[in-house]
Amino acid sequence: MPRVHSCIFVSHLVELILLYTIERTESERERERGSGGDHFESSSVAPRRYPRMEDSGIERLPEGCVAHAIAFTSPGDACRSSAVSTAFRSAAFSDTVWECFLPDDHRSLLSRAVYPVEFSSKRELFFLLCDSILIDDGKMSLWLDRSSGAKCFMVSARELSIVWGDTPQYWRWVSLPDSRFAEVAELNDVCWLEIRGKIQLEMLTRKATYAAYLVYKLADWSRGLAHPPQEASVTVGLRSSTTHMVRLQPSDDPAHARSNRSRFGPLRRPIHPDVGGEEAGGGGGGAFAPSVPRVRDDGWMEVEMGAFYNDEGDEGEVVMSLMQVKSSNWKKGLIIQGIEIRPKIAGTTKLVC
Repeated sequence: MPRVHSCIFVSHLVELILLYTIERTESERERERGSGGDHFESSSVAPRRYPRMEDSGIERLPEGCVAHAIAFTSPGDACRSSAVSTAFRSAAFSDTVWECFLPDDHRSLLSRAVYPVEFSSKRELFFLLCDSILIDDGKMSLWLDRSSGAKCFMVSARELSIVWGDTPQYWRWVSLPDSRFAEVAELNDVCWLEIRGKIQLEMLTRKATYAAYLVYKLADWSRGLAHPPQEASVTVGLRSSTTHMVRLQPSDDPAHARSNRSRFGPLRRPIHPDVGGEEAGGGGGGAFAPSVPRVRDDGWMEVEMGAFYNDEGDEGEVVMSLMQVKSSNWKKGLIIQGIEIRPKIAGTTKLVC
């Protein structure tokens, strides 16, 4: 078959697979709502513009042909298509499909793993990598986004550049059972807060929009992290960076504030000249209101430091920073696990196939 005709055939086949997958998904949703299995077809306003599964002849195609087409979809579509028919299931489970969903450099990444990753199929390997694994002597973790297969990383606190990080008077290194790394950084007391991390663009998935997040906790005795806010930025290669304000401690719990005042005395809160919101009398709702953190599923907190687009991965490195150096107020109780770099819109649906 000429190459052009082959490409057109595969394109049509991919379209049919996705249509049958969507139809199957919608039918299951209708059954779950108790409306009967025939509701999807009978209630459709638009007439069917593609052949029924039994009339399409798609199940008579060689498994390799169907697998080749499924490989042009996504991990999520492959899992859903496996429920369409027996022929689809066999093709959707094949190494041909899941080899395409794995990163091109997955063999190199596996060689950097702290512990060996054992697998019997490429599909099994994909789902093993969807759970975080430690690489580079435990200084970084790696996992795949379940819906797209994009690579995600977390740079450990030990790999970050933390001003005064090696001075016990200001920072100390401790172990926590819920951290993926052996050590986390705990802030004792500093007035100059500056944290930087970096990652090579070539390590990330191409043609993807990423965001960087500081992953941290606050000790019960933390203070000085709400006012003034901190500056966060992400710089890609030689591009100019955009700085925005974040607030690591979004609000002061009254009981927590009273406890701190009794232990450390009153905390002076200077007004930051560059930020609207509470310090400027705007009540926190102005155009320049700092970003606030969210609580993650693992119990840690995260705040976005910035986003960027990775085109071909050839612009050098991404530098991520968080600092608060314009005010002399003292800060304590910040516990840093690392900086996470993941797709801006990551899949949250658990894939089962």
